[in-house]
Amino acid sequence: MTSTFTRERTLQSEIAPAVEQRVPGVEVLAVELLSPSRFCVYLDHPAGVDHALCERVTHLLDAYRADYTIDVSSPGPERPLRKRAHFAAVLGRRVAVRTGAEIEGRVRFRGEVVEAGQDAVTLSVADEPVRIPYDAIVRANLIDEGLTT
Repeated sequence: MTSTFTRERTLQSEIAPAVEQRVPGVEVLAVELLSPSRFCVYLDHPAGVDHALCERVTHLLDAYRADYTIDVSSPGPERPLRKRAHFAAVLGRRVAVRTGAEIEGRVRFRGEVVEAGQDAVTLSVADEPVRIPYDAIVRANLIDEGLTT
């Protein structure tokens, strides 16, 4: 998993700035490896994410086509969360988080976001606070509880 996580972080650090600089208003929420030769780029935009925007971003990533199949997607109701701002936007909502190393003896957490601090998110897990550093997060997403329209 560590090599997958490292590859995702590398792709994220290459792709996010390139896309965000070339497409005004776009935020690259996450880059996730779906297999060794396929990744998905999750986008957000204040006006929404439509097929035309996904197609435009896919073409910006042509240099990666030699090594990867590329998917570009809207975040959907179970949007990926990686940064402080992502967690701050979902205070009070339930999330699922997976870490690269154990925290309090676990690597998977499901709970309510109670704080989005500078360096870590705090979840209420079984009514107990659990502090998870952002740097430890491998995957995190909003849990769709049917609250979105």
